[in-house]
Amino acid sequence: MASCLGLYIESNVIKYAKVTKEREALKIESFGMKFYEKLGDAIKQIISETFSYKVPITVNLSEDMYNYFYMFSMLNKNDLKKAIETEFESYCYDKNVNKNAFLGRYALCNTIDDKDKIKVIYVSANKAVIAKAEQLTDDTKASNITPIGTSIANIVSIKPKENILIVNMEEKTTITTIVNQKVYEVNKLEEGAGQILEKINIKENSFSKAYEICKNSTIYTMEGKELQDEENEYLDDIMPTLYKIVEQVREYTASTTIKFDKIYITGTMSAVNNVDLYFQEFFGTEKCEILKPYFVTDNVKINMKDYIEVNSAIALALQGLGYGIQNMNFGSAGIGNKLKDLMKIEVGGSKNKKGTSKTSNFQFKLSLSDLKTRLDATERWLLRTAGGILILTLIYSGFSVYLNQQISSKIAEVQEVDRYTREQISLVAADDTAVKQKTNRYKELADNLRQINTQIEENTKSKDVIPNLLIQIQSVIPEDVQITEVENTSGTHVVIKAQARKYEQLGYFKAKIKEDNVLTKNTVISSEAEKDGDYIKVSIEGELP
Repeated sequence: MASCLGLYIESNVIKYAKVTKEREALKIESFGMKFYEKLGDAIKQIISETFSYKVPITVNLSEDMYNYFYMFSMLNKNDLKKAIETEFESYCYDKNVNKNAFLGRYALCNTIDDKDKIKVIYVSANKAVIAKAEQLTDDTKASNITPIGTSIANIVSIKPKENILIVNMEEKTTITTIVNQKVYEVNKLEEGAGQILEKINIKENSFSKAYEICKNSTIYTMEGKELQDEENEYLDDIMPTLYKIVEQVREYTASTTIKFDKIYITGTMSAVNNVDLYFQEFFGTEKCEILKPYFVTDNVKINMKDYIEVNSAIALALQGLGYGIQNMNFGSAGIGNKLKDLMKIEVGGSKNKKGTSKTSNFQFKLSLSDLKTRLDATERWLLRTAGGILILTLIYSGFSVYLNQQISSKIAEVQEVDRYTREQISLVAADDTAVKQKTNRYKELADNLRQINTQIEENTKSKDVIPNLLIQIQSVIPEDVQITEVENTSGTHVVIKAQARKYEQLGYFKAKIKEDNVLTKNTVISSEAEKDGDYIKVSIEGELP
C-alpha cells in the first residue's frame, strides 16, 4: 500500500491531501486547508496531523514557464533531446536570460494540424525557486516538485477522443487543454483567486474569513446580467475578476481549432455558488461543470464540495503515486536510473604453451583429464568457492522448504479460524438485521403519529392565517402589483406569489412587507425573477410575526 501527501502551496494558504493506493483502489485518508503566517510551521503541523512522517511529499512548482516547440516526428530520441535544448537556448538568448539558471522538463504530444510533427510542451523554472520549494522545513524535503498545470489532469476521467478544458482558478488561473487523453497545452492567467481574496482581506483583515465569504457567496444570473442582493454584498469584489477569466477562456476557445466537449471548473473560486452556471452562460455548445475527482464517491459524512476545494492537492498526491506525466518531476529526490553492468569479471595476461593470450572473458571447464593434472592456486580457490556456494545453496533450499511447510500449516489454521469467525459474524448480522427491522417499524409508526399530531396543530393554527394576511397585504401592495397566489405551507411559513410589469414594483412590494412587518423582517426572502410575457414573476416567502 503506497501513500503520498500532496501540498498545494500559495502565498497565504496550503491545500493538502493524503492519498493512499492499494492495488488499483485510491482513497483520500485526510485533506484540508490551512492558512498560515509561517510556512515551515504550517507544513510541520500538516505532517503531524496526517501522520506523514515517512510518506513521500509532492508540492507544486511555482513561477513555472511554458514554451512550445514543434519537431519532426522522425527524429530519434537523442536528436530530439538536442533539438529541444537548442530551441530553449535560442529562447533564453532572445529573452536575454541565462539558460544555466533554469531547469527544464518536457512532454510530447501529437499535433492536430500537422501529422509529420510532434508538439513539445517545455516547462522550465528557476533553480533557486526549485531549491526553495524542495526544502519544506529544516528536516523535510519534497520528493516530487511538479507543475499544477499538467498535474491537474490526474483527477479527471477522460474518455478516448474526448477534448476537455480545465480552468483551475487558484491564486493564479491555469487553463489546461487535454486532447485525446493527453495534455496538449497549458496557459497561465494573472487573474485568479489571489486578487479576489486580497480585496476582501483589505475589508475583513483575514484571509480565512475572505475565503469563507467567497464560499458563501452566490451568483444570481438572469439574461446574462448579475443581480446583486443584500446577501451578496461582496459580489462587487468577485465578479470583475471572474468576468475577466471567463472572457479569456472564451477568447481561447474561439481562437483554437479544437472542439471541446466539456469545460471543467476547479480551484479556490469554484467554491462560489453557481459559478458553473455563470460559465455556462458564456458557452453555448460546451458543457460547463465543477470538477470532481473521478475516484471519489458521494459520502454522507463528507460534503463533495469539501473534496473539490483541495482538487489541486489531490492531483499532486496522485502525481507522487505514479499518475500523470512522470518526467515532470523537478525534485532531486526523483526516481534514479537503473543500475547496469553490476558486476564484470575479466581474466587475462597469462600465456598458454603456444604463447597465445587467453580470452578476456572468464571461462571455467572441468574434464576428466583436468582431474589428473595438478591444480594451480587460482583453480583451487575457485573450486573451494564453488563448493562453499553449493553447500550454502543446499542449506538455504532445505531451510526454505521447512519454512514453507510451517507457513502453509499456519495459513491452514488461520483459514479455519477465519471461517468459523465469519460464520459467527453472519449469525450475529442476521440477528442484528431482524432487530433493526423491528426498530425501524416502531420508528415508522411513531413518526406517522407525530406527523398526524403536527398536521392537526398546523391546521388549527393556520385557520385564520390567510384572511388576516390578505388584509395586511391589501394595505401595502402597490397598484401595479398583482397577487397570484398566497399559500400557508406550514406553521407560520407563508409563500406569496406576485407579478408586475416592472421589477421595481416587486422590489418595493418586498420592502414594504419587511418594513410594515407583514412577515418577520429577518425571514423574508425572494426567488429569482422570471420573465413571463409582459409580466415579471417572483415568489416572496417568510414567517408570520
